[in-house]
Amino acid sequence: MPEEDSDFRYIVRIANTDLDGNRSVVTALTGIKGIGTRLAEIIVDRAGVPRSEKVGNLPEDKTEEIEILVEEMSENVPPWLLNRKKDYDTGEDLHIIGPDLDMTRSGDINRMRMIRCYKGIRHEQGKKVRGQRTRSNGRSGLTVGVRRKAVRLQQSKKG
Repeated sequence: MPEEDSDFRYIVRIANTDLDGNRSVVTALTGIKGIGTRLAEIIVDRAGVPRSEKVGNLPEDKTEEIEILVEEMSENVPPWLLNRKKDYDTGEDLHIIGPDLDMTRSGDINRMRMIRCYKGIRHEQGKKVRGQRTRSNGRSGLTVGVRRKAVRLQQSKKG
């Protein structure tokens, strides 16, 4: 087993999320909701940290630099990589992470319900929203159809 530094941190806090210090920087950053592998690689490269370095071995100043890059992501990455282009309220290209992502998504769904658009109605009814088939796939609840046993019993009573 390799010996670890005395200043190794088993839990690193970045963007209000606890990250496992034993994981590589890229893998650990994907633990933040709203950050995938590609974004994590871009952030790590901008910070000048090796991708395979463990988060717990990073010095405090590099951790703070990564946190700043995560917070200012909408200026640091290309616009096609952001998760909220042309925000409904501000019209800006944003990248939302953490619990804000859940709040924004639920706010969007509530707005669609209030204006009674097709997608909002589908969300309300709990049906598929993006044009998928519903006849043969994604069924939930009770089974639809005829039970053979019940049909045989009825036929035997009649005949």
